[in-house]
Amino acid sequence: QVMLVESGGGSVQAGGSLRLSCAASGYTFKNACMVWFRQAPGKEREGVARINTFAGSTLYSDSVKGRFTISQDNAKETLYLQMNNLNPEDTAQYYCAAKVGDCPEDFPINFAGMNYWGAGTLVTVSS
Repeated sequence: QVMLVESGGGSVQAGGSLRLSCAASGYTFKNACMVWFRQAPGKEREGVARINTFAGSTLYSDSVKGRFTISQDNAKETLYLQMNNLNPEDTAQYYCAAKVGDCPEDFPINFAGMNYWGAGTLVTVSS
């Protein structure tokens, strides 16, 4: 079965950094479309970073562009999200998700289009 397990969340002060990980199993990781989403209380689930694990191409939402970097380690079948210059607006539950078929080519990316989800990891950024 497909499993996605996030880790690396925690609490950090504004301006700090965190790296999230998503360990994948049960499918061909190197040929996947994977997306990091986040959801803050009272807000809709928002896609922030996308990677085509075969081509290595990446896309970012405007809200994180220039601050976050999505990457992959095929040997470890793990997806990463390096988050720099964090601010309180980044506080949210972060999820990794995988999609069967082609990757979305533009943001916003609707969460309803994703096929597999992890349980999430919480990121809290304080002033």
